[in-house]
Amino acid sequence: MPVTAPSAITAPKRWMMSDQSDRRAIRERLEAYADAVFRRDATAWAANWVDDGEWDLAGTKVRGRDQIVAVWNGAMAQFSFVGFFVQLGEVQISGDSATARSYTTEYLTQTDGQRRRVIGTYEDRLVRRGDTWLFAGRSYRILNDTEEKL
Repeated sequence: MPVTAPSAITAPKRWMMSDQSDRRAIRERLEAYADAVFRRDATAWAANWVDDGEWDLAGTKVRGRDQIVAVWNGAMAQFSFVGFFVQLGEVQISGDSATARSYTTEYLTQTDGQRRRVIGTYEDRLVRRGDTWLFAGRSYRILNDTEEKL
């Protein structure tokens, strides 16, 4: 019985080896975003976005990096601690554009001491700029929000 050579096997485009470096770069973008959240570093967080990016934060919609950062700073001011973890889901790459889905787990301590655990999902649009990928749009939705009783 003949054996099919691996080169003759066709994988779906999103999983082809030529896309692996792009997938890694997109994963690294998500990790840089999460790292900036943990460190509360607005400059590093802003560097993840294109200038005219769009952010839908659970219904609050803003456009443009400066406006996005202003909303993020306002949101972060509500918390004395933010632990932000991300897991990349599906990625679709088409030339210099990509879409991605990721899942987040946030451990939050509000400034009043109330603690929350929020599970959410992002639907992202990314664009390649040179040798990096940046967010052109992020749409966040809460899947579960649990408050810890004090």
